[in-house]
Amino acid sequence: MDAVPVRVLEYLTEVEEAAEDVLTTKQQIVDLDTKRNGNREALNALKNEMSDSEKVKVCFGNMFIKFPKSKTREMIQKDQEQLDKEINDLRSALKAKVNRLNVMQGKPELRGYNLSALSTDEVRAINNLLKR
Repeated sequence: MDAVPVRVLEYLTEVEEAAEDVLTTKQQIVDLDTKRNGNREALNALKNEMSDSEKVKVCFGNMFIKFPKSKTREMIQKDQEQLDKEINDLRSALKAKVNRLNVMQGKPELRGYNLSALSTDEVRAINNLLKR
């Protein structure tokens, strides 16, 4: 085989792998977000239903276990924090993967794509400056 068709095939394979990596990361974000929404619903149900002294049934795998309501709420909140961290990590990794894919395809880098939100301290500082 000639070198050119082999190189074209390698290039297309690399681009396809990079695109598949982007799609996989996006799907992971969607899956984690779905779980996070389910946890949010569970927290709201715990908030509205019964007193803190009662026990609730929690599903672990394929079995239900009774736990105190306060302990259940703590576990779900810790899970929420972990899910938020994982989603944020995946989103930041996704930006790099999309830029890599664009570079491989010869497209220009996306402008403004690497922006991040202002922290609460930065927002406070800006508000203080604007009040003067």
